[in-house]
Amino acid sequence: MKRRAIYPGSFDPPTYGHIDIIRRSLQMVDEVVVAVVYNPQKDNFLFTPQERIDMFKEELTEVGDRVIYDHFYGLLVDYVEQKEATIIIRGLRAVSDFDYEFQMALMNRRMKPGIETIFLMTGAAHFYTAARLVKEISSFGGNVDGLVPAHVVKRLKEKFAKNT
Repeated sequence: MKRRAIYPGSFDPPTYGHIDIIRRSLQMVDEVVVAVVYNPQKDNFLFTPQERIDMFKEELTEVGDRVIYDHFYGLLVDYVEQKEATIIIRGLRAVSDFDYEFQMALMNRRMKPGIETIFLMTGAAHFYTAARLVKEISSFGGNVDGLVPAHVVKRLKEKFAKNT
C-alpha cells in the first residue's frame, strides 16, 4: 500500500516555499496530493483552483505521477479519508504558524484519530515568503522574482494588468 499524504492549502499563488515542501515530502511518502482548498461561497482568490494546479504542474514536471493535483471544499479530514491517505503535510514558517497549525492538528486528530499531521519547516531561503505578500507586492508592480517561479510571475503580471 502506498503511503499517501495530503498537502492542503490555498496556494494563491504557489510559491517556492510550497514547492520546497512538496519536494521534501516526497522523501517521506510515495505520493503527495496537492489539495487546493477553496470555498466558492466565501473565498476571493486571484487564481482559480485549476490555474493554481496548472502552475504547480508546470513547475513540478520531474516528480511524475508521485504528485496528484486536486481541489476540494469541506472538512480536510473527510477529504483525507476520501483520498485514502493517513498523513497531512503542513509547512511552518514562524512560531505564529505553529499556534494555528497545532490547534488544527489536534482538532483533526480528535475527529479522525487515524490521521497524523507532519509539520515541515520551510527552507531558510523561503522562510519569509507568503503567498499573501507575493500578491500584494505584485499588485503594486513590485518584483517577486525568486519568490515564485518565472511562469507564476508572468501570470501575476497578467492578472494585475487586467485589474488596472
